[in-house]
Parts: sequence; structure tokens; C-alpha cells
Amino acid sequence: MSRRGFLAASAGAAALAGISWAPAGAVPWGSASTIAPPPGFPSDIPLSQQAYANWSREIMLDSVWTATARHSGDVVTLANWAFDNGYTVRAKGTMHGWSPLTVVPGAPSDRVLLVDTMANLNSVVVQHGTPATITAGAGASIEAILTALEREGLGWANSPAIGELSIAGALAIGAHGATYPAVGETITPGQSYGSLSNLITEITVVAWDEGSNRYGLKTFRRSDDEITAFLTHLGRTFVTSVTLQGGENYRLRCQSFTDIPWQELFAAPGSPGRTYESFVEKSGRVEAIWFPFTQTPWLKVWTPTPVKPPESREVSGPYNYFFSDAIPEEVTTPLGMVAQGLQAATPLFGASQFGAVAAGLVLTDTDDLWGWSKDVLFYLRHTTLRVVAGGGAVITKRSNIGRVVHEMTSWLNERMTHYASLGQYPVNMPFEVRLCGVDDNGEVLVDSAGVPDLSAVRPRADRQDWDTAIWMNVVSIPGTAGLPAFLREMERWMVANYSGDYATFRPEWSKGWAFTDQAAYQDDEFLTSTVPATFRAGGDGNWDFAIATLDEHDPHRVFSNMFLDRVLPPS
Repeated sequence: MSRRGFLAASAGAAALAGISWAPAGAVPWGSASTIAPPPGFPSDIPLSQQAYANWSREIMLDSVWTATARHSGDVVTLANWAFDNGYTVRAKGTMHGWSPLTVVPGAPSDRVLLVDTMANLNSVVVQHGTPATITAGAGASIEAILTALEREGLGWANSPAIGELSIAGALAIGAHGATYPAVGETITPGQSYGSLSNLITEITVVAWDEGSNRYGLKTFRRSDDEITAFLTHLGRTFVTSVTLQGGENYRLRCQSFTDIPWQELFAAPGSPGRTYESFVEKSGRVEAIWFPFTQTPWLKVWTPTPVKPPESREVSGPYNYFFSDAIPEEVTTPLGMVAQGLQAATPLFGASQFGAVAAGLVLTDTDDLWGWSKDVLFYLRHTTLRVVAGGGAVITKRSNIGRVVHEMTSWLNERMTHYASLGQYPVNMPFEVRLCGVDDNGEVLVDSAGVPDLSAVRPRADRQDWDTAIWMNVVSIPGTAGLPAFLREMERWMVANYSGDYATFRPEWSKGWAFTDQAAYQDDEFLTSTVPATFRAGGDGNWDFAIATLDEHDPHRVFSNMFLDRVLPPS
């Protein structure tokens, strides 16, 4: 592939308009609106009729009333208006998620009010102290937060790959990165190897006040017992601002490898060679992306490196793998074939995806990068190709990393080979594996009541040696024939395999889970039994405490929806 052809890749992406996404324009309240106006709506708060579309376009509303909060007081006003008029209020950020935590497809939306957090609730203020902290409005982006921290010589060890996400949205689902300690490495004070939620020192939410019989602002400090329910809340509250700790910033080197056979990389634990666990031992921060029916994954390894290596290229900003967002012609052709139902093109599509990455790394000189942590941790735009994801987190001990990854990839290879022999290709995008630590209360530098109750990387009270969270996901194009059934089979296998004295499996809240043969989020047994069981294991009572606490501060379920009422039922 030529450099010219690769740099023109975005033109190819335009051919995928049916898979791409762009926000819909707003229709202000007035004569142009097509849905019934909300009764008695506060006249001074901007209101418009908007479409809603999540990242994969599987959750779409043609028209829903959306208010633009000018400040936190507006959110309080809207909550009380909703309570008086029988509406629910849902926070709206970038809509970058799969699960129906904001709105539910097919559910009535005539009494749903979305509240845009990103237009105005986006302030960012750094406070020096012990620890250094940053206070951000709900709609501030993770990138804006880390940029502000960076100016002060501060940062986070762990961050999602997409910097454009709103901080409140990321915290609601316990967002994480791919940062894990190398052997012998200790965390920089103020940072965390766990979820972003574990960095919170203070959080302000809209909560019910029994005395006034109204909703109002309530601030929880990390030492308050109730705060653990709010640190990861799945959308069962409305966060207006949050304060998070930070630590000394550092430089990272990110090396990419595309020449390691998957059998070597994902070999059984203790195997010689360039194995996933060997890279973890040396650097900790490891992500593998294995495209279907290819032999060599794309491996990214981040290593704390204070001084620039001669062979590395220094970067001064994020999103250096632009080929992850743009799609060259060599990829769009087989993608179009797959998207149109010609599943036999899947091996070609997998090969073309890997080829585009391998060529892109060389042509853009991005296979060995060095820079401040933010600039090498952020590598995806939130406008990248829309996919569906299934999988989750495996909580286990460090010595099990090789075993976990080997078992998963062996199972995946066997099942995909089996289905291909039948002429079926339910998976057409990569398998991804990365890891981080569990939420550790010892990493919190203020008095703390504990770690987030509903975080997928919450430690097991009865297994203090389980200090590792391994995130494994399979992604595919939405609508791929046989995909939900495959992900159901995979999910059930993961729950059964990663169990007992070996490990615990938990869903990744923002992605696909509770699969039936037809769709995600539909398996009632998984929603109401399996998921709670994974959090109740260990007997610490945190799951039930969180539900009860969230109910206590929103007894009228103004901040809920039909799906959340199933997952977190009234206590």
C-alpha cells in the first residue's frame, strides 16, 4: 500500500456511511417540534428535540427531549420537574457505549428527558496539595482532564484509549485502561492501576432530601460510607462534578509488534519465547489485538521510560495511530462484502485489517513511540468504526495471566475454526486482551470508606491474592449473522471456565453481555442471577449495599430506566 493511498484512507471510510455515525441536529422546542412538549417545563432552561444514537447505532431514538443544563442548579431543577411530572432524567455525554444504561431500545421515550452535560458542565480545575487533585464537571472530557493535569506535571497511570469520553460517563461504568505493574514496579502515589472510579476523592450528585421532599445537590467525600455506591453507579444517579486524585506524570514508550505468531504469543503458561505473560513481566502494560483468521496479532507494549530511546519517535499529542480511525480501500472492499452478508469474505477481511495495521505502523513511523503518558495512552477516536463487543473481565491472581489468556484464545480458535468449517463466520473483527489491577483502597491517598461497590474490578473480599483484571473482548460488525448466539456461547463458557478457586468473571458494563441467541441484555437469568452472583461472591455484601444506597438517594427512580430496574431492582 502506498503512502498516498494510505493517507487517503478516510475517503474509503465515507463509503461506510451505513456503519458510521454523526450526531443529529437539534430541533428547538416550538412549532418545528414533532413530539408532545413536556408539561410545565422550566422556561429558562434550553430544550430541544434531538435524535439519540449510541456508538454502534443499536440504540436509536428519532426524537427525544434534550435539555442543556447551564449549571448544576439546572440539573436539580430538572430532577424536581421530572419528579413532579412523572418523567425520568438521563445524563447524556458522547453516547459512546453499547449497553442500554441511558435509554432502552423499544421502551417508551415520551417521558424521558435527556440532559446534555458536555456543553456547559465541563469545567476543569487542578488543585495542588497532598494529594494533588482535579475537580471536573460531569461533561469534561478525559482528555481535557489529563491535558490540565499534564500542564501541572501530573497524570494518571490508567486511562481508556479514547480521550473524548465524558468523565461522568466513564466513571458511571468504572472505565479502565491497560495499565498493570511490571514485576517489581510500584504505583506512583496519587495514581491507580484499577478503574478511574478508584481515583475519586469527592463526588457531587443530585439526591433526594427527605426533609424538604425535593431533590438537591449532595456531596460525598471518600471517607463517607455511602460514597462507595456512587463511585461506579451505572446511571442510577446524576453526577454534576467530581474530584479525582493525580500523581506525578511520567514518560511512556509504546512498541508495536506484528511478527509474533499467535500460538507463541498466547502459549500455555511457562512456555518459552515471546509470550503475553513474558511481556507483562517486563512492562506490565500489554494489549494484543488478534484479527480473525490471521497468524500474528498486533501487540502493543507500553513501558515507563524516562529517557527517549534512540530508536523511538517522540510524540507531542495523542491519537497517533490514525489508521485505526480511517479505513483504506483495501479494507473497505471486503468489509462491504461482509456487511452485505457475504460472510465467506471474513478471512479476507481479517487479513486486510491486519495488513492495514502493519502497513500503517511502518508508513506512519508509529511502531515505536515515546512521549508523555497521555499522548501514548490515547490512541482511538470515539468516531472510529462502529462495532459490537462481547466479553468481560476475569479477576484472578497474577500467576494465572498466561493460563487465562491461553485458555481463552484456544477456545476462540477452536470455535471459529469449527464454525468456518460449516461456512459460518459470526466473528469478523478482532479479539482484544489487555489488563489492569483491581481497585486497591491502598492507592487512595485520602481517608477512604472503600473501593467502588459496583466496579467490575472490585477485589474479592475472600481472595486478597486476586490482584489482576484481564479484559477480553470479541468484536464484530453490528448485524453479523450468528453473532449474538456466538457471544452467548462465549459468555457462558467464560462464566463457567473462570470460576471456583481459579477466577471470577464479570461483565464489562459498557459493552455487550447477557446475550440470548438474538441479542444482548436479554438473558433474564444472566441479568438477575449470574451478574449479582459474581459480585456477591466473597460475601462482602457490597452489591446489595450499593442498590440500597442508590435507592435511598433516589427512591422515586427519577434516575433510572426499565433496564436498570431489572439489573439493579428496588431494594
